[in-house]
Amino acid sequence: RKEFVDLYVNYVFNESIRKPFEDFMKGFLRGCPARTWMMFLPVELQILLQGHTRYDWNLLQKNVKYRQYERLDQTIRNFWTVFHKLSEEKKKMFIAFLTGSDRIPGNVLEHFTFTIADAEVENPDEFCPSASTCRRILFLPR
Repeated sequence: RKEFVDLYVNYVFNESIRKPFEDFMKGFLRGCPARTWMMFLPVELQILLQGHTRYDWNLLQKNVKYRQYERLDQTIRNFWTVFHKLSEEKKKMFIAFLTGSDRIPGNVLEHFTFTIADAEVENPDEFCPSASTCRRILFLPR
C-alpha cells in the first residue's frame, strides 16, 4: 500500500504536470533568464521583483526635491505635518497616487525621490493636488 500511495502521489504532483510545467518554464525563462538571478539570495530577489514593503518615511522626506518651493515654506511644512499623521496604509496609498505603485522599486530605497512642485494656478483654493506618476512629481497648490 505504501508503495502504491508513493507512486500515486508522485504521478499526481510530478509526472502528470511535467509537460505543461516544462512548457511554462521554457516561456518564463525566455522572458526572465534565471541564470542572471543566481547571484541573488531569495529575499534580495523578492525585493528586486516586488519592491520594498518597508518604508523609512523620514528618509523619504529627506530625499524630496522641491520646485518653486523651499523646504521651510509653510505649505511644505503643512504637507509633512499632515503626511506624518497619516496611517501606514494611507501613506502607502499616497505612494501609489504618486508613482502608480504602493511599493518603492527594489533597487532604490535609499535613493528614491520625488519632487513637490507648485501647481502655479490662479486660485489655489480651487485646485486639488495632482501627480505625474511617470516623473514622480506631486503638484501641490500653495
